Amino acid sequence: MRQDELKAYAREESDQPPRVYGLDHAIVIELHGEVDVVAFQRSAPLVDAVTAGPDPVVIIDLSQITFIDCSGLSLLMRAHRRVTARGGRLCIVCTHPLTLRMMRVTALTAALSPVPTLSAALLLDPPDREMS
Repeated sequence: MRQDELKAYAREESDQPPRVYGLDHAIVIELHGEVDVVAFQRSAPLVDAVTAGPDPVVIIDLSQITFIDCSGLSLLMRAHRRVTARGGRLCIVCTHPLTLRMMRVTALTAALSPVPTLSAALLLDPPDREMS
């Protein structure tokens, strides 16, 4: 196989960094492309900064990802631990069948509570929620 033929098998790299923005009573981290070990290294400092902040509700939006591996799942669980340790709530937006399957197979679905839309994530935690 020639080098130019191998390009068809190459994974697409997302040059788009994670996007962070406020939405209603939550802060949203929107991830793009592949969430693998490279994305983990690139995204972890940002995710750590957001999950250490004062926002009680953090939503990680996976609707723009194409792939996730164990590093990506580790990033999600890291965010979950950090948010819940300070009395907050983390919600994952995801409809990608393989990502949802990875969460089920690794028994992370209960902890990460994936929902199909940002609206559904916001409805899970109304703004007048009491903080402990």
